[in-house]
Amino acid sequence: MASFWYILAAVLLAAIAGLYWLAPVRPGFSAALAGRVLQKTLWLLLVFIGITLVSFFVIHLAPGSPTDLETTLNPLADAAAQKRLEEFYGLDKPLYQQYFTWMGKLFRLDFGNSMSSDGRPVLDKIVERLPLTLWLNVTTLLLTLLLAIPIGVLAARGRGRWFDKGTTLFVFVGFATPSFWLALMLMVFFSIELRWLPLSGLTSLDYASLSLPGKVLDLMKHLALPVFVATFGSLAGMSRFMRSSMLEVLRQDYILTARAKGLPERVVLFRHALANALLPVITLLGLSIPGLIGGSVILEQIFALPGMGQLFYGAVMARDYPLIMGNLVLGAVLTLAGNLLADFCYGLADPRIRTGEAQRRAGP
Repeated sequence: MASFWYILAAVLLAAIAGLYWLAPVRPGFSAALAGRVLQKTLWLLLVFIGITLVSFFVIHLAPGSPTDLETTLNPLADAAAQKRLEEFYGLDKPLYQQYFTWMGKLFRLDFGNSMSSDGRPVLDKIVERLPLTLWLNVTTLLLTLLLAIPIGVLAARGRGRWFDKGTTLFVFVGFATPSFWLALMLMVFFSIELRWLPLSGLTSLDYASLSLPGKVLDLMKHLALPVFVATFGSLAGMSRFMRSSMLEVLRQDYILTARAKGLPERVVLFRHALANALLPVITLLGLSIPGLIGGSVILEQIFALPGMGQLFYGAVMARDYPLIMGNLVLGAVLTLAGNLLADFCYGLADPRIRTGEAQRRAGP
């Protein structure tokens, strides 16, 4: 497990060295970008340690203990049995000692074993639930981008017209509609009334006997409603951000110059304006990366999907400290990686950022 961290560090250093190596080819671009990535990475490492420290102490301050669930419902378990369980899990040690022990395991990519009755490794549980959540959220994100970017661009282009007013109404409806209510209404209509789609779960009872196309179709039917509900909620906000950003860019002088040169409107919108208008969307994409893995607790509970959100909810209710910390660490790493990726994409999308960084390094 320790080799994973060495490989990750080697890949990061190789990427930064590659950017420096390309500096003579594109002066002021690779060196500045590599320095920015390295500085940001070191800072995010300190932030990550702070997140784990605060999270570890906060979850232990919550009332209740993992041993309570194993002893309070057992009439034969006494105080001595509870004490032995605390010693077995290491809960009898001071919190700072528990934290350093846990951090030592984390650097070996060992999240420990779950405190639930199965006692399975935390990493195995996460890997088991990860594919479904990842597929569900990546599909939702791709659909959102494919729809939100054209909607935002067209709404900004025809500001005040019928399309812009229609999308504005859609945004208000999307923001005002609770996802759990929409999910329940769709389940009643499509699953109970029309019987077109399954009510809940991931597969049907006869899934094992189906052919490969039948299995794919069965999975698509079970995931159609969750994907629609998740896309509907995120599409409203993303399209609105895209519209606002596009309106700001269309007011710039270089857009006026491009139109005065007689360029087609399609070229002005999608080649000159879109690149700069995507900067706020890049920020949203960086912040949405943790959601790709963290999953949606509400949707997974409603549709009974065995994903990461349902796993995290069960861990919190059971006071399963190693499993809670495993999920929190995964979310923290993805949040910080999303910020780093967004920072990197800023330099790719906006030349002003990378040239400004190069000039600042060069000095007066």
